[in-house]
Amino acid sequence: MVKYTNRKQYIDKLLSYKNKDLIKVVSGLRRSGKSTLLELYREHLQKQGIGKRQIQFYNFELPENYLNKTWSDIYFEIKKKMQPDKTNYVFLDEVQNIPLFEKLVDGLFATENTDIYITGSNAFLLSSDLATLLSGRYIEISILPFSFKEYLTARNIDTSNKYLNYEALFFDYINETSLPKGVELRESGFDKIYEYLEAIYTTIIEKDITQRHQINDKRAFANIVKFVASNIGNALSPSNISRTLKEDGQNIHHATVEKYIEYLVESFVFYKVNRFDLKGKKQLATQEKYYLVDVGLLNILAGKERINDRGHILENIVYLELLRRGNKIWTGTARNTEVDFVCKTPIGEIEYYQVAWQMTNENTEEREFGSLEKINDNYPKYLLTTDSFTQNRSGVKHLNVFNWLLETSEKQE
Repeated sequence: MVKYTNRKQYIDKLLSYKNKDLIKVVSGLRRSGKSTLLELYREHLQKQGIGKRQIQFYNFELPENYLNKTWSDIYFEIKKKMQPDKTNYVFLDEVQNIPLFEKLVDGLFATENTDIYITGSNAFLLSSDLATLLSGRYIEISILPFSFKEYLTARNIDTSNKYLNYEALFFDYINETSLPKGVELRESGFDKIYEYLEAIYTTIIEKDITQRHQINDKRAFANIVKFVASNIGNALSPSNISRTLKEDGQNIHHATVEKYIEYLVESFVFYKVNRFDLKGKKQLATQEKYYLVDVGLLNILAGKERINDRGHILENIVYLELLRRGNKIWTGTARNTEVDFVCKTPIGEIEYYQVAWQMTNENTEEREFGSLEKINDNYPKYLLTTDSFTQNRSGVKHLNVFNWLLETSEKQE
């Protein structure tokens, strides 16, 4: 088992911002590989001839690095170790654990010959004073767990083999986990993966959400999480969640539901996708869809009733891949049609994606192709399914989703 696959796209991104006058903020779910990414990046720096003493790394998940210290204590400790007349590379891991961390970051940013990298597993990091303080002076690099391609690499599977059973491997990927450490645990059996996912989830819920936001009604919170997880890819609104839970005998006000979902999005457990009106070409403010950062978490969140709808799980995987490839994503809606994803690519072009498990019969075919055909513009339209034989129809490109997932993002752009 590979200790870690080389997360080339993220390393390349960091290297492209090296020595630029910007703070590099690496954000993402706990255990999605942020610390390891910085470790790989530091190895790169040393290979480029940067001396060990020019690199300082602080892990603020370890209490000994911040207990009984103020931000200024840490600031002067870092300054003291700096090498004069050379660029100093400072890495602050999980910096949000330090009270007034934004002052530490700002102070270091003002220091000459300093290149700063920080990580955080909560979007709170950038929605806080830091963003205001540093507006225009930072670049955010969002890290996701393993893509299907990285997962296969981590399992030492040769993707150039034409006879691989991708469907079976895909089921492993969605039934186990895409979190790097979880993939390493495969050889110890599914129970170990399950325990690992449970531990991560508990930490996120306890540390990042219920403690930080002082949530007392843990049962209500747990039910909302379960509800959203069981409705991946369905349009949801706080009031319809609140109504459904009320029918189930739980009284939770829709404003509370909205707040709880916001906390989950802030902690990168769910990603929210807004609706886009295809006719009026504008974003709509209701009925968003939510996707899970790692569908393996469904084992914990939905338990035995893991979503039976393979189509929605596939849609979730496609959403995360589109995100990895640098797209801005909406779900498209018009009076007579819905399309899974409307994307703005990194170079500003528009693309449409429809996702279905399989073209089982003519009705499915009509429905899936039809929703793209009703959009009358000339932007590229893709239908992604698991079918081995694909056929394009009236300008819509029908692709095998496994091949699409294994393409590199460069080809996409």
